[in-house]
Amino acid sequence: MVNTPRDPHGDVEGLIAEGQAAERAARYRVARQRYEAALRALGGPLEAPRASALLRWIARTHEAEGDHAAAFDCLDAALAIATASGSGSDIAHALNCRGILLFRRGELDAAERLYREARDLAEACGEETLVAMADQNLGNVANIHGDHEGAHEQYLKSLHRYRSLGLEEYVGPLLTNIGRVHTDLQSWGEAEALFRLAEASCDKSGNVAYKILVKVNQTRLHLSRGDFAEARVTCDEAHELSLDLDDDRWLGDVHKHRGIIMGHLRRPALAESCFESALELATRREEPLLEAEVRNEMARLYQHQERHREMLECLNQAHRAFARLRARRDLADVDRQIERLERSFEGLVREWGDSIESTDHYTQGHCERVADHAHRLAVAAGLDSGTLTWFRMGALLHDVGKVAVPPEILNKPGPLSDREWVVMKEHPRRGVELLADVEFPWDIRPMVLHHHERWDGTGYPQGLSGEEIPLAARILCVADVFDALTTARSYRRSFSVRAALEIMEGDAGHVFDPDLFALFRDLVSRSVRPAEVFVASGRTLMNLAVGSTRRRPPVHVVA
Repeated sequence: MVNTPRDPHGDVEGLIAEGQAAERAARYRVARQRYEAALRALGGPLEAPRASALLRWIARTHEAEGDHAAAFDCLDAALAIATASGSGSDIAHALNCRGILLFRRGELDAAERLYREARDLAEACGEETLVAMADQNLGNVANIHGDHEGAHEQYLKSLHRYRSLGLEEYVGPLLTNIGRVHTDLQSWGEAEALFRLAEASCDKSGNVAYKILVKVNQTRLHLSRGDFAEARVTCDEAHELSLDLDDDRWLGDVHKHRGIIMGHLRRPALAESCFESALELATRREEPLLEAEVRNEMARLYQHQERHREMLECLNQAHRAFARLRARRDLADVDRQIERLERSFEGLVREWGDSIESTDHYTQGHCERVADHAHRLAVAAGLDSGTLTWFRMGALLHDVGKVAVPPEILNKPGPLSDREWVVMKEHPRRGVELLADVEFPWDIRPMVLHHHERWDGTGYPQGLSGEEIPLAARILCVADVFDALTTARSYRRSFSVRAALEIMEGDAGHVFDPDLFALFRDLVSRSVRPAEVFVASGRTLMNLAVGSTRRRPPVHVVA
């Protein structure tokens, strides 16, 4: 019997083929086992290019499973081998793969630099396939930046190269990206056609894993145009494929989309469960953008349920997630997303403020008017623009603790008894308790707690004086009392603006920070017509009363 020598190269090629087939079928552990076996079967320094490639492919399986640390380790090794062997092609491939990992984590600036470096190296080495990959990846960056025209141009360059090279297996995912651009541009028909072509391409090449991505983007298309029935069909298909293939790369988006659909179908408990599943995946896979998007959707859900505290907490968490991206200066669209988020935040806070005032017949609109007055004074006092948004939130919510005050006390047409006064004075503390679990980007709780403190220390709840009182609370105190004076109550008519300012001037240095009051007085005086305008019950106009300039005695007002 003659023993035929074993061909190690044949073993390696066979293992690689098995690994690639397993990877296309989303069997990533099997693929990794085959690639690692092939790596062990290599012999000698002449195998450096193949070793570098195998390490990249092993990294790819780790990335697919969300293990970014292991993926980075493999890519570091792949790059070191490629650099030591002087293979420009392998260096370019390793850089491109590293860029993909950074892109997944939201570090777009760093990813883009690596893509461009990889593309330049690939072009110099004649690596047309990698040039096409880099063009596609640069298109992804442009798409996230909101540069749809630039993304489309990059994608088309990549598509022409793939097709000229006969690389059908890369065409399906690329067509999916182009379809997403058309979705963002609301070119529904073109997007639908592209997704159908992408699905057919994935079927033809056996790239089952990327078929999930097609279904996810079809769901996004249907949601964008309000077709919830079709969105549910494609979302369920994506979910089933993810479970069948044990591939959770896009499962977070699936859960997010399903949560939106369930919310539309008025199944809030199921929607919340879907969002929680999406958040768990976003955290495990280190996807901050997905986390921010899910938090924002959860806030919408809580808004419809009038769960205001949870709504505010989710909006704040979304803001923090977007802000983390902005802090790394990786995502150009984040500022716009934060701006939209802050507008949404303010609208929802205003809605809660309205619900607070619904129990107090004599202060309808009080919170919003106070916020307007306080915001103007805060600007004049030099608060920075980043703080002003959240300062306004605090002003809108300054009386949130009144929800714990019985309506018969709030609406009593006359002076409060000693017992009733004790209950009323608890509303700042109760407001802070209500907001205890909401971590605003800028802490508004000192405004809620201390807006009834007085400059001379006679206020409540802690009897702070002078600059012990937080600046924001001192600003709010001026605006709060001004609105209380210029609004009619059950026990008195409203004061004109001039009369209110005269009363307040008598209290400057006792109730108010004298410097802030002087600033406020000047602001109000510059903004009104030199004629008396009276204030109707429940509404405030900026008035300037002509008449007596006699100093009135100080009047302490419960706002």
